Amino acid sequence: GQLPTWLQGILLRNGPGMHTIGDTKYNHWFDGLALLHSFTFKNGEVYYRSKYLRSDTYNYNIEAKRIVVSEFGTMAYPDPCKNIFAKAFSYLSHTIPEFTDNCLINIMKTGDDFYAVSETNFIRKINPQTLETLEKVDYSKYIAVNTATSHPHYDSAGNVLNMGTSIADKGKTKYLLFKIPPSVPEKEKKKSCFKHLEVICSIPSRSLLHPSYYHSFGITENYIVFIEQPFRLDIVKMATAYIRGVSWASCLSYHKEDKTWFHFVDKKTKKEVSTKFYTDAMVLFHHINAYEEDGHIIFDIIAYADNSLYDMFYLKKLHKDFEESSKLTSIPTCKRFVVPLQYDKAAEVGSNLVTLPSTATAIKEKDGSIYCQPEILCEGIELPRINYDYNGKKYKCIFATEIRWGPVPAKV
Repeated sequence: GQLPTWLQGILLRNGPGMHTIGDTKYNHWFDGLALLHSFTFKNGEVYYRSKYLRSDTYNYNIEAKRIVVSEFGTMAYPDPCKNIFAKAFSYLSHTIPEFTDNCLINIMKTGDDFYAVSETNFIRKINPQTLETLEKVDYSKYIAVNTATSHPHYDSAGNVLNMGTSIADKGKTKYLLFKIPPSVPEKEKKKSCFKHLEVICSIPSRSLLHPSYYHSFGITENYIVFIEQPFRLDIVKMATAYIRGVSWASCLSYHKEDKTWFHFVDKKTKKEVSTKFYTDAMVLFHHINAYEEDGHIIFDIIAYADNSLYDMFYLKKLHKDFEESSKLTSIPTCKRFVVPLQYDKAAEVGSNLVTLPSTATAIKEKDGSIYCQPEILCEGIELPRINYDYNGKKYKCIFATEIRWGPVPAKV
């Protein structure tokens, strides 16, 4: 086939690229040093360019000729002798150690600028034409977050909307929804747009020492959709991971006996809907889309019955028999939840409050909370994308890869 001549522009991509430095190797596929990719479409042709993100992490590792900066699945020790007292001294001084700036997951656009991002408080500005690495931005200088998602949203005014977890605020662990403007006022042209970052809403974690892990969130015309899942990070274990010689990933655990809570934040009032909505335990990484209809919020996600997906990508498992020997214990399932924000408060306990045509249910409980069960749209898809013009709106199409019992995509 041929590329259409009207297709003009640059497609930027990001991901792990280097897994071995000197005699050392990362433990997990998602730990590899970030490799930036650009595909330039012009006059029916495409030109490819790639370059490693020159993060501080990259520079430290290359200079040392071995891994000296820890990643989520790999704990590294700058001191080769691994002296226990040196480790204790350097890490007990702060509960959450400083994270890597190896921003390898996604590309975020803020105004006319582009940033490589991951799930830490660091992002790196890049030149989209040359892939040159520019300045480092630390979210924590502008907002009290230790982590942030790598899947932000963009509203019609060009603002970036994102969520982060604040762990180190005197034990008051919470989730923060924040907004980054696309530009700054004319009189402040030399200032960064991050100086005008605004916290929209704060959601307290149900467990101060065990905040939920989340990779993305949803957005509708009037609401933010945040799911607090029972796949949680143990802060105490994380604070001592370096001393114990284990990775931060080992501090994540799935509590299948717990509930999954839904939070809806009104973008206008900046307040959370007071009704408690929940469903059964599940693990999710990707929201697909969400929208409003007749007093309901409809949101679609890819969910799992356990947390086996991350474990499959440890490098020791990535061998020639990977596809045959590695099987997911939970197939990814596309679930649609239909949540009635407006309902008859006099409805009987046990009644289904969903009035739209759907097999999804929302059952009123004795304590006033609402138990939601989804409609299953399909099984075996991941890495969902939509036409972003329909983000937060009723839509028809999902673009995804087919992933069934193995993690290797079979179809698009």
